[in-house]
Amino acid sequence: MKSSRLVSILLLLQTRGRMTAAQLAEELEVSVRTVYRDVDALSAAGVPLYGDAGHAGGYRLLDGYRTRLTGLTTDEAEALFLSGVPGPAAELGLGSVLAAAQLKVRAALPAELRPHADRISGRFHLDTTGWYADADEAPYLPAVADAVWNSRVLHVLYRRWAEPTDVERRLEPYGLVLKAGRWYVVAGPGPRTFRVDQILELAGSDEEFTRPDDFDLAAYWDVYQRDFHDRLYRSEAVVRLAPGVTLARAVNGRAQPDGWTLATVPVESVDQALGEFLRLGLDVEVLEPPELREKVARTIAELAERYGNVGAHSGD
Repeated sequence: MKSSRLVSILLLLQTRGRMTAAQLAEELEVSVRTVYRDVDALSAAGVPLYGDAGHAGGYRLLDGYRTRLTGLTTDEAEALFLSGVPGPAAELGLGSVLAAAQLKVRAALPAELRPHADRISGRFHLDTTGWYADADEAPYLPAVADAVWNSRVLHVLYRRWAEPTDVERRLEPYGLVLKAGRWYVVAGPGPRTFRVDQILELAGSDEEFTRPDDFDLAAYWDVYQRDFHDRLYRSEAVVRLAPGVTLARAVNGRAQPDGWTLATVPVESVDQALGEFLRLGLDVEVLEPPELREKVARTIAELAERYGNVGAHSGD
């Protein structure tokens, strides 16, 4: 911990210039006395820093002294400031690690490029959570992450949608994926994908496993998403769309003489499609399948009956 703090003091002085012992103590969340000891340790190690007494005093590095990172381009450094992942990093227990990494990167940038990196982090932020999704509680996420990193087997009680819902599983965790604010662990054998927030109980072990050398987490997830989409939208609906109306999944669109568009739309189920098409109101006409068209008509008729007596219910 002390060595990490010494590096932080060095980088803070490099990036910010003169800082008082009180400022350093506040930044590092330690006592002023600890800062004094750390500064003495840095001086004893040959770091050229000195302190000025008085109201405007403080510690600073000798002009021209710098510690640099190697093998990192300016674009790569700027990309780190654009990462916008303090939330996920904190969930994994890496919040302080990310902050330290960004501090090191900023210290490594030439002085003339630091304002540019600051503008990037100040003007762009990536939020991976959906608007209407409640935060998923995943209390076992740090333990899963630790098992991923150390290639250790996990024994979990997992809740799935099919019966029986609660099942025991032995997992060889290959990697973690954050998708729309939800964490997934990809684990062997298989591999298979599990939602971390659906882990009800977890027991670690000292048993190690060998992660396949040819396993590519990003490639696996790309294929998994495509397969999931194909499994999700197993049916199709044929609809007519009003002029100017589009649906993201619509395919084979063909213009009609009246200006409407005839299109095929992949759908998950009749019930799911019903809600989706009702939201479009008069801008869509469902043609097929017959059961979906009939359900739309029946729902509209029921709504018309319910709201047709508004005046009577309101006392008019």
